[in-house]
Amino acid sequence: MKLSEHYTRTSIYSTLMVLLAGAVIYYFAIKYIAQQQLDRGLQQQLTEAEEYVRSSNQDPQQYDLDKDHAVFIKTNQWQLQKRFFDTTYFNPKEQRKEAGRAVEDLVKLKDTGYKVIITISRAGQKYLIEVITIITLALLAGLLSVLFISNKYFLNGLWKPFQLTLKEIKQFNIADVDQFKGKPSKVDEFAELNKAIREMSLRVTHDYLNLKQFTENASHEMMTPLAVVTTKLDTLIQDETLSAEQLAQITDIYSSINKSSRLNQSLLLLAKLENKLITDEIPISLDTVLSEKMLQFQELMQTKDLSFKHNLQAKQVLASKYLIDILLNNLFSNAIRHNSSGGVIIIELNGEQLSIKNTGATHSLDEQMIFERFQKGKDSQGTGLGLTLVKNICQHYGYIIHYYYESGWHTFTLKF
Repeated sequence: MKLSEHYTRTSIYSTLMVLLAGAVIYYFAIKYIAQQQLDRGLQQQLTEAEEYVRSSNQDPQQYDLDKDHAVFIKTNQWQLQKRFFDTTYFNPKEQRKEAGRAVEDLVKLKDTGYKVIITISRAGQKYLIEVITIITLALLAGLLSVLFISNKYFLNGLWKPFQLTLKEIKQFNIADVDQFKGKPSKVDEFAELNKAIREMSLRVTHDYLNLKQFTENASHEMMTPLAVVTTKLDTLIQDETLSAEQLAQITDIYSSINKSSRLNQSLLLLAKLENKLITDEIPISLDTVLSEKMLQFQELMQTKDLSFKHNLQAKQVLASKYLIDILLNNLFSNAIRHNSSGGVIIIELNGEQLSIKNTGATHSLDEQMIFERFQKGKDSQGTGLGLTLVKNICQHYGYIIHYYYESGWHTFTLKF
């Protein structure tokens, strides 16, 4: 949920609770005030009735005046607690029953007591409360609507600089020449945020460029002596005066130097992938490239008496030819290196995925570890970075690489 939506929802809920509580209090307050007004009117009517009884000096009679209704009942009681209460009565003028408010008290005439009940209509009060309630609810609905609309559009405008800054952060590439600038904002917090991000991006870019330069220099400086050593070893290997033991030792050194060179190149490539420095992309017919790879690895296959089976459908991807070449080289090398003598490699390609199956060890590999750096078998002569490169290249293009073992087959599936 977006922050603006969360704020709008929270503000509307809290406002609704406050307004509902206020509406309830307001309703009962209006009802109480109206009731007090009726009671004051009843008290005045009661006072007039008592004066009427005393002044007429005769038995009081029931009377109706407009919507006021008075009843006198002779009683033997000499004490009666005055009370106000809600009731219903028949209004002779309207010829119907109505809700009313009544007062009951004792009136004395000479030696006789009369219980007087005066009732007045409560219909006007009820109608007034209903009108006030409807108006209050309408105002409440209108206020909530205005609050929702204003929050929705005002907050969207208020958060626009933040959204633009976030968009620029997502598009920021540490290798680009253009630095993070941020969108100007009159809001102090957003302006301060842009300033902090701009300063941080400058520090990160500076550190990255220093690290990049160091990596490139170190790689170059390492490759130069490695090339010299390799050349010298090539010359030594051609020397016919070397004994078998000396030749074996030089061959081991030569193999280690080549491994160091490959390791250096692999680590440099990983650094470029992780920093998204390889951006060249062209349309590549993957089925054609796979056919070429099978021919390239044919000689290596024959050394282990391996055979290819394939089912290739046309598939085109937009990628770097250099990275696709490394991806397939590592998958092919892995399938050949870890295969058993006389084994089989099955390659299947369709519009959705590429799968490479090979026979080999009769147990499953650790799916969580095989793509980690420097994870390799005990007898492996590789650098331990092949499948790590495969995983990083897949992540670079949004592919999904998955390994599983079933019925003696090790399968790597690459979903586009």
